Amino acid sequence: MQNRKKRIALAILCGALTLAAIVCFALLAWLARLLPAQDEAARWRGESELAFSQISAYLPTDEKLSLSDVYDFRTGMVKKLREAALDGAEEERLWVDAWSTTGKAVVSTDLGRGDASVMAVGGEFFSFHPLQLLNGNYIAEGDFMKDRVLLDEELAWLLFGGTQLQGMEMKIDGVPFVVAGVIQREQDFASRKAYTAGMGLYMSYDAYAMLHEDAGISCYEFVMAEPVDGFALNFAREKFPIGDGELLQNTGRFAFGKLLAQVRQFGSRSMQTLGILYPYWENAARCVEDWGALLALLSIVFLAVPVVTVIVVAIRWIRRGKEKLDDDVLPELKDKTEEAIRVRQRRRWEKRHGLHER
Repeated sequence: MQNRKKRIALAILCGALTLAAIVCFALLAWLARLLPAQDEAARWRGESELAFSQISAYLPTDEKLSLSDVYDFRTGMVKKLREAALDGAEEERLWVDAWSTTGKAVVSTDLGRGDASVMAVGGEFFSFHPLQLLNGNYIAEGDFMKDRVLLDEELAWLLFGGTQLQGMEMKIDGVPFVVAGVIQREQDFASRKAYTAGMGLYMSYDAYAMLHEDAGISCYEFVMAEPVDGFALNFAREKFPIGDGELLQNTGRFAFGKLLAQVRQFGSRSMQTLGILYPYWENAARCVEDWGALLALLSIVFLAVPVVTVIVVAIRWIRRGKEKLDDDVLPELKDKTEEAIRVRQRRRWEKRHGLHER
């Protein structure tokens, strides 16, 4: 009776731990889909059978890229893809990029005035960062006029007292601009925690550079076709002018194995010695990585007891089966085999002596 109670208690414990591990895996799957800024490679790939990879480059505060650096790298990308025999009718679909930098500005209208954070962007920034539009349209690299800006909801209310603002006029550091639209910032827990810049706006990098002659690009992101694993990252390491900055691969960063690798960096990962101020979306991704690493570790811990229990029970059943085979099945089979042999031998003897006819 006592052994039976222990077996029941162990079964309940194993069931509870297995359920806890399943919950961890479910949360990991949810976290992996939480940040759209990490999934541009999948969106850009669409229905293509070709794999794509998303890479980010972050520059230290005392090192910045110029637009000529970006255009040179673009040229290198096209050349590399052609060398890999990936050029074709849809060559423009084999890569996409975006760049950005941050700053501050004084913004004003007839209704309000204040300080705002500025995100100066270029390329297909809003393809990488599909913020929700509350009104209007995104700004894009192909816009003929560079005087259009996107306001976040908080700044829209300060300057205009509402969010339906497309076409309204405002000033940034005294220079006239037109509101292209209003966006809502990401609402997930990681982005809300990571974004600390207050109310702000998005404007063309070209326009920002005209206001600030010392402007430079601090973040560059690109998606590139990946005919073999590591193709895009290795190319970036070879050709991108990263200096003392950091290159990382966004694609697959929330995979189970990579999250477990973060556990091994516990205590040292937060030691930032490169002088890089990560944009909020990268800090949000690192927050998710930390939670993901914890969940990955917990899932293994939770599964340890059930897995060991299953292995032990399986070994016991194998041993019992072997003992039963040795003690019961094999002797009985041996006796039956020997009896069959004796019967067959006697029949042969009787047939040989003609006794089988009597």
